[in-house]
Amino acid sequence: MVWRNLDAVIENRLYLGNIQAARSTRSLTERRITHILSVCTDQIPAELPESGMTHLRIPVEDVDYADLLIHLPRACQFIDEALRNGGVVLVHCVQGISRSAAVAAAYIMWSRRVTPTQALERIRAVRDQIWPNAGFQEQLVLFELCQYYPHPSNGFYANWRAQLNRRLQAAGLR
Repeated sequence: MVWRNLDAVIENRLYLGNIQAARSTRSLTERRITHILSVCTDQIPAELPESGMTHLRIPVEDVDYADLLIHLPRACQFIDEALRNGGVVLVHCVQGISRSAAVAAAYIMWSRRVTPTQALERIRAVRDQIWPNAGFQEQLVLFELCQYYPHPSNGFYANWRAQLNRRLQAAGLR
């Protein structure tokens, strides 16, 4: 199996990739990418104002207990605004397998009103190496249950977050 640095999730509009794609001037230029959503803490050149890119960072680690859910509405809005204004978006993490795939799936769920499974299947059809960790897969289900707006006052989100905090405390991670 050959793993590519990036793949088109929505032809010529939305790409899913890894850190190498986000750092490659050639990849970005060839695909006319104007917006980058980084789902990691690694630095990329697009963050510099002189790059001309619009950039959003979601500083989440690729661990089951990371709260990606609370960031999904902003990520979906960022992608949607870019696409509506004629932009081309790259969503990336370090490997382009888990975090960025979960965010791209959330956008497809939000914009097309499909289930998490359907969204992941659409992405896997073009990028077969994706595999969001179990925690992110659970959060995609919650994203749908929260009607795409997880918030501390939302019962589904509040209950999940409370359970997560208890598990983290019991494991000594909090």
